[in-house]
Amino acid sequence: MAPTVTGTRRTVAAGFLLPALVLLGALVVYPIGYSVQRSFFDTSGDSFAGLDNYIALFTDDTILTAVRNNAIWAVVAPTVATALGLIFAVLTERVRWGTAFKLIVFMPMAISMLAAGIIFRLVYEQDPDRGVANAVWVGVHDTFAESSGFPRARPLPVHPLEAAGDGAYVTEGPVRAGEPARLPLVGVAPAQMPKDARPAHEPGPRKGGITGTAWLDFTKGGGGKPNVVDPEEVGLKGLRIEAVKDGTVVATTRAAADGSFTLPASADGALLRLPASNFREQYNGVEWLGPSLVTPAVIGSYVWMWAGFAMVLIAAGLASVPRELMEAARVDGANEWQVFRRITVPLLAPVLAVVLVTLMINVLKIFDLVFIIAPGSAQDDANVLALQLYRSSFGTDADLGVGSAIAVLLLLLVIPVMAFNIRRMRREARR
Repeated sequence: MAPTVTGTRRTVAAGFLLPALVLLGALVVYPIGYSVQRSFFDTSGDSFAGLDNYIALFTDDTILTAVRNNAIWAVVAPTVATALGLIFAVLTERVRWGTAFKLIVFMPMAISMLAAGIIFRLVYEQDPDRGVANAVWVGVHDTFAESSGFPRARPLPVHPLEAAGDGAYVTEGPVRAGEPARLPLVGVAPAQMPKDARPAHEPGPRKGGITGTAWLDFTKGGGGKPNVVDPEEVGLKGLRIEAVKDGTVVATTRAAADGSFTLPASADGALLRLPASNFREQYNGVEWLGPSLVTPAVIGSYVWMWAGFAMVLIAAGLASVPRELMEAARVDGANEWQVFRRITVPLLAPVLAVVLVTLMINVLKIFDLVFIIAPGSAQDDANVLALQLYRSSFGTDADLGVGSAIAVLLLLLVIPVMAFNIRRMRREARR
């Protein structure tokens, strides 16, 4: 009777497992087997290519870039996300609004990769008026470094100014007291003019000093005379002006809102120079999505999304840590850093390993963020294996042999990480 009952139970168990096994075979086992087989054939799939597709993985520069970037992702992204998760989990235990903070940090997990990619594509926009990252960076830069007031401004050939080298301009001859100095320029876009600039005004002579006007020698709609302050022309407020004698700057000033300026008597007989700092291009921030920074920028968006995941898991593990051990260490004279390093982190080691391995498996398959955030001009520099798999398998230049080889390579990279995770789980189960 017992063997019959056992056989019946096995039959029932097999009946329940059969649909899952069929789905597993159709959706996992068969695609893996077909990909391995297809990786040994050429582009058309008709001729056996041997190891040619695998050799291409380590000789093609584009694919090698993808392999290198995947290595960077696998090391940097899980480590940074886990470290931030650990810091957030520990610190939120000590603040009154810890639950609200955890909710805010975890909230990006509710956003899809597609939406996060679109968000950070805008965050990293080069134009500071649109990209948040560059808006902040330009604000900080302009706080400590003087920005140019009139980029691309220049004199006309008929103006009394000439190039002095390195982007500066100087008057053709020395200025004299009692003679108004005129510094006309063109090439300033209306949007770049100071908002509080006023109609240009030519001041009267000043006894013992130099007076003059720096203005935009341009009248809207045409008209006006060169080197003459016309009624509709405005002053170049803030333009820096230097008086130079024998290569030495003897006086400096800036033009007022109406373009007028005054220099002391020491400037009599000097050349007036407009330094290059007036005309250099405005600082537009960092090229976040350029070839050198695109991979760190995309990794930053990934950490923003997954640090909350790490924090929640680590916080759950932290809740099970015996508080008596921490209190005993504090009583013995340990400071908070020693408690954290010698007690909290060792006790959280199993949880940290789970988080680290999970994120490592996740980043080996990263595709969405790189595809969406990296512009076409920098996509080769941000390339990763999953993205290269897509590019090699679809489109007019598709090579399914190489694409299948990349898929097999990704599988081989994931297997050791999964094996480590399985061994760790078994060791935990035996304890």
